[in-house]
Amino acid sequence: MKTDLPALLRTARLRAGLSQRALAARAGTTQSVVARIELGEVSPTWGTIERLLGAAGFGLDVVLVEIPAVDSLMRAEISRIRALTPEERLAEVRQADLKLR
Repeated sequence: MKTDLPALLRTARLRAGLSQRALAARAGTTQSVVARIELGEVSPTWGTIERLLGAAGFGLDVVLVEIPAVDSLMRAEISRIRALTPEERLAEVRQADLKLR
């Protein structure tokens, strides 16, 4: 799942009851920086996001999530497998079956 940093920052700012200008002043930056991040015009560094969220009274908790192999590895194989003829597919299944024995 991809994090929507512009929405995350905007939500934190609004929950804190701050304008872009007030958040920027607390974080030691300019209102235009906050606006550009919230509009998705720039990709802030982790440090910048942490500083802005902290100025709004929030912290950032990052968790590593393992992506199942089916979602990542199998997707790459779909195009290749679809391009095979039925005979080539059967041959591949036979080879896989032999490897499992």
